[in-house]
Amino acid sequence: MHVRRSGFLFVVSCALAYFLAPCSDVARALPQEAKPPAPISAEKSAEAGAPQVPARLELLETHYRFEEDGSSRKEVHTIVKINSELGVRQFAHLNFEFNQAFESVEIPLVRVTHSSGGTADVLPSAITDNPNPAVAKAPAYQDVRVKSVRILGLEPSDTLEYRVITTTSHSPLAPDFWLAHSFDRSGVVGKEIFELDLPASRHVAIRINQATSPTSSNTNDSSHPGREIYLWVRDAKANESLKAPSDADKADIALSTFATWEKLSARLADLLQPARADSGGWVIAAEVSKKGDELAGAAKDPEEKIVAIYDFVAAKITTVDLPLGATGFHTRTDSEILASGYGTAEDKFKLFAALARPFSYPASAYLAGAPDSAEKELPYPSMFTKLLTAVSIEGKTKCCGGKSVWLDLGAEVAPFGLISAAYRGKPAFALDNLPPDDLALPYWPTVPMELPFAASQKVSVDATLAVDGKLTAKVKYVMRGDNELLLRLAFHQAPREKWSEVAQLLSLSDGFRGKITRVSASDPFDTHDPFTVEYEIAQPKFADWSKKTVRIPALLPVFALPDPPALASAPIELGTPLEVETQATLHLPEGFTALAPIGSSVARDYATFSSKYAEVADAGKGLTLTASRHINFIARELPAARGVDYRAFLRAVQNDEAQAFVITAPAGTAAKPLATKP
Repeated sequence: MHVRRSGFLFVVSCALAYFLAPCSDVARALPQEAKPPAPISAEKSAEAGAPQVPARLELLETHYRFEEDGSSRKEVHTIVKINSELGVRQFAHLNFEFNQAFESVEIPLVRVTHSSGGTADVLPSAITDNPNPAVAKAPAYQDVRVKSVRILGLEPSDTLEYRVITTTSHSPLAPDFWLAHSFDRSGVVGKEIFELDLPASRHVAIRINQATSPTSSNTNDSSHPGREIYLWVRDAKANESLKAPSDADKADIALSTFATWEKLSARLADLLQPARADSGGWVIAAEVSKKGDELAGAAKDPEEKIVAIYDFVAAKITTVDLPLGATGFHTRTDSEILASGYGTAEDKFKLFAALARPFSYPASAYLAGAPDSAEKELPYPSMFTKLLTAVSIEGKTKCCGGKSVWLDLGAEVAPFGLISAAYRGKPAFALDNLPPDDLALPYWPTVPMELPFAASQKVSVDATLAVDGKLTAKVKYVMRGDNELLLRLAFHQAPREKWSEVAQLLSLSDGFRGKITRVSASDPFDTHDPFTVEYEIAQPKFADWSKKTVRIPALLPVFALPDPPALASAPIELGTPLEVETQATLHLPEGFTALAPIGSSVARDYATFSSKYAEVADAGKGLTLTASRHINFIARELPAARGVDYRAFLRAVQNDEAQAFVITAPAGTAAKPLATKP
């Protein structure tokens, strides 16, 4: 695999996306956040003389009305011009997600206007209402649903028009409400209309991007007494100025009735934490307390107790993979969660907090995944995408004597204390409802950068090259750290019959061409030991023995070191410290000879690299070629002043990787076509 200093394994990430991403993401997202399907501008499409986008939204019209009690009504009117078969597939199904416990969805209009003439309204029988696929095996969450519309007879050049009305009432966070909206930046929305209708009686904080000022606003005037109405009318050209990267992580329009982040924190903590008695302490069900004692009974120290409880909640309580807040942050009781054996991220936190309470200071929930500048924005919960947990193991206060450990309960296969690199070093928002005179949590701590163990990767390749030019190889990975987590997730969430496809993607990332013939992996739930993956691969016609000599690179993964930044004044981000060892053996047929390249070594205070290559004769068995490379990344970041030195280090590694073994076949060896190198 390409060893990425940032800790991400791109190909495995793609594998996860391939196996786990829902179908028709574009059509699914449109009704929710009005996101168009493709980032190709209308100007470029027109210049080409033919449609370059699968579908173009000629009109995207959204009206929001909020009431004093927190209820709301959202109406979306969309007109879509279908340009290609891909556009037909994208809009063949429209999916609208909602929670029927406090939301309802109506679809009063779905109409197709054919380019050949005539219109067709979709019949009510084409509309279905089913539980979200993520809750198919979770009866407690059947309120989380998807209303779908199947559209038949749609063809390129047709026009699709639909209206969707979503009504919200009795939300768990009522009477508070919030909204975040961004205008189209892709250029495929011809006209966008957005209207906000707010009650003048409520204090609603609103922030508007200066580049997207309202077209008009009416505040408590005679035509709309008691209401504040804002209207935006924008076209694709007007949105050209919205493409600045600095605006990418901020909503163009944000509003919230939460006066402060502290108030939002307390509201959410009330929903996620176990119930409190009149005395202020948590009320934990007897069966939950009994389970906690059972899990911690054999542990020798406080940390082992928390590890045992973490292992149970993370692995044994199945994660129901709903978006954060899909239930309105409503949670079940700790006893219900334990008895059912499954839960959302919010429910899993609640159960963990109840089980761990006798053995640590109360566990704290943190929301993560928001922009780095979230603290300066209006407080609303929908900007977050991840729920993390922190627990103080040894100490009995939040300030003194305790070891704080951050956990990801929802990942199921994350080793104890390992948080994805996507959230480490980023701010998280604490949920805390302690009285003001108690020692309060810092509301915006930074998720620690440190891993619970040293990150490492070991890759070994045992290959054989036959007289007919066929290469067969056994490849083994042993991993700790960020890439370990990605591989665990890939093999855990992909069906076992798809493991060979995951391994195929993994082999391609290493440059190995051929067919996977066998694959195995250690138990993804066995998080106390490194994760291992092994596969066998075969590539016919790898070598062309018709040539006098053949150059073959070492059968080792390439170290994909981070490139220096474009700006000479910018620091060089190296990422999480990581040690990588790779070694390979290549067995040649008897009678073949070879010349190995010269190894190299380079050492810096931020990283070290070394390599060794050799040819070893084995009487009666032919020649064996060996190769090994070892790289150790020590620092996380280099100052810009070290740029010249880092580039020299980078060139030294790349020059070494460009070397090859020179192999000579004995006279008379049959010629075989040359295939691409592994």
